[in-house]
Amino acid sequence: MAAGSQVDEELWDEFHRVVNMTSRELEDWLRTRSAEPDEEALPDQAGTPTGRHVLAILRKRRVDLDDDDVRVMRKVVDQVHAQRRDDLEPTAGQANWRHRLMTLGHDPLKPA
Repeated sequence: MAAGSQVDEELWDEFHRVVNMTSRELEDWLRTRSAEPDEEALPDQAGTPTGRHVLAILRKRRVDLDDDDVRVMRKVVDQVHAQRRDDLEPTAGQANWRHRLMTLGHDPLKPA
């Protein structure tokens, strides 16, 4: 699929359902998560590659997505569903579990 092609509507909707953090919230989280006591990563280098890719997807229009974006969208949807129920009701858990999900753009304490 070249940039400008349509992304499956079901995937688009599900991705935006499971990624319940705004681009600003995710960007702030990735920067916080990557910060060291004496230094902070550059904004475009903060977080995991997948987290940065999710952030980039959130900033794109649907028609601007490419094959790699679609692959990451499927991966994120699958990972969130593997660790959560389908209803995605707010759920408390261990901090490291929540933080891993937040790196993908999903805060389990926030409504989907």
